[in-house]
Amino acid sequence: MLSLQSRHTFALPVMARDIIEIEKAEQLTQIDFNVPFMILGEGSNTVFLNDYSGLVISMKNKGIEKKVDNEFIYLNVSAGENWHELVCSTLADNILGLENLALIPGSVGAAPVQNIGAYGVEVRQFIEYVTGYDINQKRFYTLTNEECEFAYRESIFKDELNKKFIITEVGFKFNKLWLPELSYGPLKQVSLTGNNAEDAKSIFEQVVSIRQEKLPDPNKIPNAGSFFKNPIIKETQLIDLKKAYPDIPNYPVGLNADNVNEFKLAAGWLIDKAQLKGFRVEGIEVNPLQALVLLNHGNSTGDDITKMILTIQKTIREKFSVELEHEVRIINTNGECKVGLDNISIEGQS
Repeated sequence: MLSLQSRHTFALPVMARDIIEIEKAEQLTQIDFNVPFMILGEGSNTVFLNDYSGLVISMKNKGIEKKVDNEFIYLNVSAGENWHELVCSTLADNILGLENLALIPGSVGAAPVQNIGAYGVEVRQFIEYVTGYDINQKRFYTLTNEECEFAYRESIFKDELNKKFIITEVGFKFNKLWLPELSYGPLKQVSLTGNNAEDAKSIFEQVVSIRQEKLPDPNKIPNAGSFFKNPIIKETQLIDLKKAYPDIPNYPVGLNADNVNEFKLAAGWLIDKAQLKGFRVEGIEVNPLQALVLLNHGNSTGDDITKMILTIQKTIREKFSVELEHEVRIINTNGECKVGLDNISIEGQS
């Protein structure tokens, strides 16, 4: 057994049966995938509840390739690259677009899985393709943006291709005609000068400042960043909620498959309004500064995290009739699982 404590930012003292670091994609062809396994980037969006009985495959491959034409800039980035470092390097190279996604922890390979997003921008807006290794077919192939089936915090890699496809590279496409995204909250106060490079840098600096103020550094106090998804509800439910909470933050999502208007709520606001800031289960605490983050003060177990998740979900359901799902990937002894009030499902099976 090998320690995982330093490999996930929530830093519970858990173990794995074995760990393999992938520095070149071709190493994947030599792995026996008949044993239980999971893919791990930098562990910033993953919480291990207890010892994992399988093989942890850690993506550490590096490399960035750049191409340019008259309209676009293209980057091919290895999965093991650090996400924030990529954002910084693109900005320094006058490649604009990712500034709203600054300081999101994790690796480039994890970004498409979760379709990471912040402040009105989602990574799918810039992804042209994703390349990876098909475990069953034992070959590498590439998916187009459309084939990735991106949605809010979702992708084909979380569902249909989960445990079947390992991302090795991500292809990005940036339009040289950059337009700033300032629709979200504090970004509205950013003053634009008309110089694209300077304006993108100003947005970047504002995003970094906001995130540093609200989100604790996992190197100082273990956490997994934003723990819950922002829930999406129907317009009729929002109307009812507004009667009791006129100031409830909400953002239009558009029409769903049933042609019904949907809106996104702020999970952090709901948890805050439920007066759960500072609530603790043993060493696990709802961050007093940002209710969307859970802190690990130590001397806690996976059972404590599970209890915390269920308590928050139950409180929000009872107060707002809204269901909260954890955004963070939860791993138990047998693999990935979902913790919810109605059941706890393991790897998609209840």
